[in-house]
Amino acid sequence: MLNMDYAQTVFMDTDQIDWTASPMSGVYRKPLAREEAERGHATSLVQYEAGSVFRPHPHPLGEEILVLSGVFSDEKGDFKAGSYFRNPPGSSHAPHSRDGCFLLVKLHQFQASDLNQVYIDTPTIWSSTKSEVVPLYEFGSEKVWLVRIRNGDNILSELDLSASVELFIISGQAVYDDLKMSSGTWLREPKFTLDNWAVTSNCFIWLKSGHF
Repeated sequence: MLNMDYAQTVFMDTDQIDWTASPMSGVYRKPLAREEAERGHATSLVQYEAGSVFRPHPHPLGEEILVLSGVFSDEKGDFKAGSYFRNPPGSSHAPHSRDGCFLLVKLHQFQASDLNQVYIDTPTIWSSTKSEVVPLYEFGSEKVWLVRIRNGDNILSELDLSASVELFIISGQAVYDDLKMSSGTWLREPKFTLDNWAVTSNCFIWLKSGHF
């Protein structure tokens, strides 16, 4: 198991983590949290090399993906950088990437009753030059956003972050408590305190709250 104690703050600089091979040629992962080697709860960064294919497989408790770069594809279509989608419990697919892609992936973490199929394209905030919040999903207490913070704006104060928080820095720099975060860092915080958060440069993040 890796980082499965949700009561603990977990911080990882993914630039310091080596890529590991998946069971499929050309697909590599950086595990952030994992229940078992190839099943159960998992949060990972995933890299598809150009032309790589992953065998058809099911997701008994769902799959959540944010495309960070490149184009990710399956039988439902092609998803470029900024695409966010959720494949619900019981779904399956056969993913591939013609030119390669880089993903943030969360597996086996849906509530059993969360059966929504979600596809969202976020071109505006992906190339934005202003502070803004784009809601991606909400189900029960779980909420997911993309947030762009410019010029130190206190935009997170607009959100309900009173519960658990997980975030990934897509670009820019921030500080939480004594943790210095930059592009590629991942934080999971069971009791997030906004007073401990500061943005030290323009910053773009994926943010989730209330899910553990």
